[in-house]
Amino acid sequence: MLTIVIITIVIALLFDFLNGMNDAANSIATIVATRVFSPTTAVLWAAFWNFAAIFIFGVHVAKTMGGGIVHQELMNEYLILSALIGSVLWVAICTRFGLPISVSHALIGGMIGPAWFAHGSAALLFSGIFKIAIFIVLSPLIGLLLGFFMMCLTMLVFRRRHPMKVEGLFKGMQMLSSAIFSLGHGANDAQKTMGIIAVLLFSVAGKSAFVDEYLYANGEFYIPTWLIITCYTVIALGTVVGGKKVMKTLGDGLAKLKPVQGFCAETSGALTLIGTAVLGVPVSTTHTITGSIIGTGITKGVASVRWATATNIMAAWVFTIPATIAMSGIIYWIMTFFIPATA
Repeated sequence: MLTIVIITIVIALLFDFLNGMNDAANSIATIVATRVFSPTTAVLWAAFWNFAAIFIFGVHVAKTMGGGIVHQELMNEYLILSALIGSVLWVAICTRFGLPISVSHALIGGMIGPAWFAHGSAALLFSGIFKIAIFIVLSPLIGLLLGFFMMCLTMLVFRRRHPMKVEGLFKGMQMLSSAIFSLGHGANDAQKTMGIIAVLLFSVAGKSAFVDEYLYANGEFYIPTWLIITCYTVIALGTVVGGKKVMKTLGDGLAKLKPVQGFCAETSGALTLIGTAVLGVPVSTTHTITGSIIGTGITKGVASVRWATATNIMAAWVFTIPATIAMSGIIYWIMTFFIPATA
């Protein structure tokens, strides 16, 4: 069992790393598209602020992921392992083709699939799943509305200023907005992996002396300090590696951005992410920043947004949870043939 636990933790951290790779684009796409930072400088900047979130936010999202989707007492190491494998495969495929999918929802679908297959719908906490489903719609919509109104307000305030002076001012301000968005990204996404590993350790507590003494050492569900530090470090490393194809899709594929639009998109996205992190709702950073970019883009006219690209992105969103439910469920089904304890 200990071997399975260690393998599952390693795959969870791989997922955390891929999360940073795919979602690096969310933090820095606009700042690269507006040429405020080079791609290399931008990923280092984002990675620093991803990790800095550890000192600011609690672990509300991690607790939702660990105990708000599937009944904790029904989880075991094989269910979690199959959930992670299915999620990692989907994220890797989408990253390979430059699709900025929701890594969060891939993990949520990955958790639902094996639990549903093994225990039926009684294993699922529909109140938590419903809250997440609501924010699949709300997070990009909130980002879009905030981006639109923030851009309108900015144009009103600076309408008498020379465009070159405004652009120079917002290049500096966009450094700040990118940092705040990266904080929100770290606070939301690093915690999702924390929640999965924490529920794994909780599910095997009392079955392994090594787990009890060195990894968990607590009789109830909680997030160990070593796990918090590890997950923030790994997602920051993933951000350093980055996902350049996804970055191009978001930065140039949706709308042509200048520093003013980049600042408004990042700030509105950051406000959405930080607000949901405080509430403990695991939302998608991809959905949020996409909505924010579209919101700022349509202030120049609906035709300024590349709706074909937006449609492709939204199609990937729609398929993510069903695809990972199916993939992880099939992986768990295959496991039952080789591991009698999971049958």
